[in-house]
Amino acid sequence: MLKKLEIELRIRGFSENTIKTYLTHSRLFLNYIKKSPEKVEEDDVKLYLSDLKLNHFSNKSLALKKAALTFFFKEVVKTNIINFKTIKVEKKVPEILTKAEVIKLIDHAKTLKSRLMIKILYSIGLRISELCNLRLKDLSIENKEGWVRNGKGAKDRFFKIPSLVLEDLEKYISTLNENEEYLFPGKNKTLTPRNVQKTLENIAKRAKITKRVSPHKLRHSFATHLLNEGVDIRIIQELLGHSSLETTQIYTHLSKEKLKKVPSPIEFLYDNK
Repeated sequence: MLKKLEIELRIRGFSENTIKTYLTHSRLFLNYIKKSPEKVEEDDVKLYLSDLKLNHFSNKSLALKKAALTFFFKEVVKTNIINFKTIKVEKKVPEILTKAEVIKLIDHAKTLKSRLMIKILYSIGLRISELCNLRLKDLSIENKEGWVRNGKGAKDRFFKIPSLVLEDLEKYISTLNENEEYLFPGKNKTLTPRNVQKTLENIAKRAKITKRVSPHKLRHSFATHLLNEGVDIRIIQELLGHSSLETTQIYTHLSKEKLKKVPSPIEFLYDNK
């Protein structure tokens, strides 16, 4: 059944991370309940999640486990037993970097490669997986543009390469082997997300930035700074590759600059009196 789950996830185009996560959660549940999948009932799943809640698993973690098991039983086992509601996951407003912190991060990168990684993550708003999988053939230097291929949800999306990134990009590409496939090659064809994360953490430490710096935080900063500059949220949705506008709207809660520009009604109280 777990092999069937893996095949089902793969042919539907789920990411490798999602496949691994869903397989792990399904395996852990079956090990816990000690029943064959066809004999599992809804109360078994409730008992499992309740047990995890008692062991201080977060609502977000429980929601992910439930999603994995729902897919498994509905799409693979074909019993569709999970129909109960769970606690709604709280949506936390993500922390972002200020413009000054982004500049410090760029300035403290010791190599051309690490500086370019930061610039691309911030200026284009890529996910870490999209950065790692960026191929040279998907970049058109002469047109200052590129494509994210097979991003989240198996979607392609266009991006432009800003002029402030172009010079570093051209210089960096000239250092790569002629037959290189990926923009950021590593031991196993391309860099791992962990490698990128570690690089950012080390640069942030040198720059004395106290916030935890991550590729996703640069993506949050990209979206929020664009919103502050008056870019329409639907355009930001397209640039981020979000399938739903609701996902993008979290950035409206981050845009303090826009809130600062909103006048209080007391400022108009005595107008035209």
